Amino acid sequence: MKLDRYDRAMLAALQDNARLSNQELADQIGLSPSACLRRFKTLEKSGLILGYRTLLDARQLDLDLMALIHIAMDRHTQERFDGFETAVKALPQVMECLLVTGQNADYQLKVIVKDLDAYQALLLNHITQIPGVSGVHTSFVLRKVVDKTALPMESV
Repeated sequence: MKLDRYDRAMLAALQDNARLSNQELADQIGLSPSACLRRFKTLEKSGLILGYRTLLDARQLDLDLMALIHIAMDRHTQERFDGFETAVKALPQVMECLLVTGQNADYQLKVIVKDLDAYQALLLNHITQIPGVSGVHTSFVLRKVVDKTALPMESV
């Protein structure tokens, strides 16, 4: 799909605030409300807009510990990878799972838990019990320096 400046402006505005009304969005990007709504519906139908989410403050929910876990697998087979991916998708503490290269790991998980005890329980009772997991290395996040969900629309 070829995006013009109005589409990019609309997507940037919606990434910043998905609760904008059509009128507010139209005013912000300089289109009439009917033209804005038409473009919005086209972007939704194209599959470019994947959904809408509410971002919560983890600290207010007492989820104070974020960790990055590098996982090494014993065998590089599709069956092993599929089994691992199915298992981590079922863990609510796993915020992100990435298949990676260039390290001594096959996966990187971003997890969030209440504290070290909760992390230990997650690691020992779940992650290390997944068939094929042969190595685990964890780094704990001290502070988020950049934390954004918006894609850079000026690069599109």
